[in-house]
Amino acid sequence: MDTMNGAAGGTVFDIIVVGGGINGCGIARDAAGRGFSVCLLERADLASATSSSSTKLIHGGLRYLEHYEFRLVREALAEREVMLRIAPHIVWPMRFVLPHRPEMRPRWMIRAGLFLYDSLARRVSLPAHEAIDCRTHPYGAPLDPHITNAFAYSDCWVEDARLVLLNARDAAARGADVRTRTALVGATRRPDGWEVVSEAQDGTRATLRCRVLVNAAGPWVMDAFGLAGQKPRGHVRLIKGSHIVVPALHDGAQAYLLQNDDRRVVFVIPYEGRFSLIGTTDVPHEGDARQVHASAEEIAYLCAAVGEQLTRAPRPEDVVWTYSGVRPLYDDGSDDASSVTRDYVLELDAADGGAPLLSVLGGKITTYRRLAEEAVGRIAKAAVREAGPAWTATAILPGGDLGPGGLAAFEAEAARRHPWLPPAMLRRLVRAYGSELDLMLDGATSLEALGAALGGGLSERELGWMQRHEWARTAEDVLWRRSKLGLHMTGEQRAALAARLGG
Repeated sequence: MDTMNGAAGGTVFDIIVVGGGINGCGIARDAAGRGFSVCLLERADLASATSSSSTKLIHGGLRYLEHYEFRLVREALAEREVMLRIAPHIVWPMRFVLPHRPEMRPRWMIRAGLFLYDSLARRVSLPAHEAIDCRTHPYGAPLDPHITNAFAYSDCWVEDARLVLLNARDAAARGADVRTRTALVGATRRPDGWEVVSEAQDGTRATLRCRVLVNAAGPWVMDAFGLAGQKPRGHVRLIKGSHIVVPALHDGAQAYLLQNDDRRVVFVIPYEGRFSLIGTTDVPHEGDARQVHASAEEIAYLCAAVGEQLTRAPRPEDVVWTYSGVRPLYDDGSDDASSVTRDYVLELDAADGGAPLLSVLGGKITTYRRLAEEAVGRIAKAAVREAGPAWTATAILPGGDLGPGGLAAFEAEAARRHPWLPPAMLRRLVRAYGSELDLMLDGATSLEALGAALGGGLSERELGWMQRHEWARTAEDVLWRRSKLGLHMTGEQRAALAARLGG
C-alpha cells in the first residue's frame, strides 16, 4: 500500500473515490487489488441511494434489444455468468415469464428477440427460453385467462445492497480506506495531485491528497464536479424509479415480465418469501435526489399494470413498503425516459497535464465490474504507473466460496452442522453470509447463544457482525440494506431497534 503523509499534514493516496454505490465500491475493490492505495468517501451509508433501489436483477436487459444496444446486452449477459461464479450466495438464477400480448408485439418478434438474447453470450448456468401454453403450464395459472401463450427465459436475481457491501469489504481487506458518513466538501486540483477536503458526520474535517480523483457520486455526479471546480463534457439525466411490495400475488419461484399498454415493462418478482416486488417506473426527476418517494400516481400505475394481466390484482391499499431511487443515466438526447441508454461513459479529464479526474456517467448494476475494470485501466494509463493485471472476473467475493456443490449443497451441509437453526432462518443467513456463516455465528450452538432476539429473525450476534464488519450504524442500515428484515418485523420491533441504535 502506497499511503504516506502529505506535506500539508494530510494523507496521500493514489486514488480517492467519491461515492459508495456499486460503481464506487467496484472501482475501489479493483484498484486496491491492482496495488493502488485507495480511499473511498461515502457521504451516507454504502448503497444508500440508487444501488439499493434497483429491481435487483443481474440481467442482459431484454428490452434493450429494441433500442439496438447489442454491445451492452452482450456485455451484461457475459457478466451474468461472472456474477453467478463470484457471488453465488447473493446472485441466483430466476425464471421469467413473458406473457404474449398480440396487440403489443407479434410472437415472431418476441421469439426472435429471445433467440438473440440466448445467443449473444455463452450460456453456462442458465437454460434457454421456451414457449409455453398458459392453459396447461403451471406458469400460466396466475395469469388472466385471456392470456393463452407466453415465453419463459432465464436471468438472475441479486441482493443489490449486499453486492455493494461485499465489494467494499473486499476493497478494505485489500488495503482500501473505506470512510462512510464522510462527505466530499471540496477538492482543489494541483499539478501533482488533488487536495481533497472531507467532512465526517460529526463535523470533523480532514485534508487528504491523491494523485487521481474518481467521481462516482451517482445522482450527485454533477454536484461533485462543482465541488472539484470542474465542468463536465457529458451530462446525466436523473430518472426516478419506484417499486412497491405487496403480499405475494402468485405461488412459485418464477417472476413475470409484463408488457404494459405504454410499451414499458413491469416486473413482478417473488420477494422475501411471502411478498411480491413490483417495478419499476421511469419518471424524470428534478431536485434533491435524497428526497424521493413513490408517488400515489406511480403506485396506481404499477397496480394497474399488474392488474391487467394477473388474476390477483394488487390495490394501492395492499402495499406494505415502497422504495424509490434516482438513476443517473447518461444523457444520450432521447426524448423518452424509458429509452435513455443504460450504458455508461467514463470521462477522463487530465487537461494541460493536470492531475487526472475520472468521472462515471450512467451505468447499471449488472455491468459494474466491467465498468470498474475499464476505469482502473484508464486510471493506470493516466497516472503513468504500473498496475497489476485485471483480476476481478475470477476473484470470489466474501462469502462466495461455497464449494463444488454450489448453494444447495452448502445449505444442506450448513443445516447438518446447525440443526438448531430454524430452516427459514438458516436459508436467509446462508443467502446473506454464504461461506462466512460460521464466522458470523462465532461458535453458537443454540438460538440462545445468539443473544436476544430483536425481531424478524435478527439476533444480537448478527447485529454485532453488521456493526463490526459491515459499517452498519442505524436501524435503516440494518433493516433495509444489510437485510430486508424490516418487512418481517412489527412496527414496535423496528422502533425498538432504532432506539437502540440511536436512529
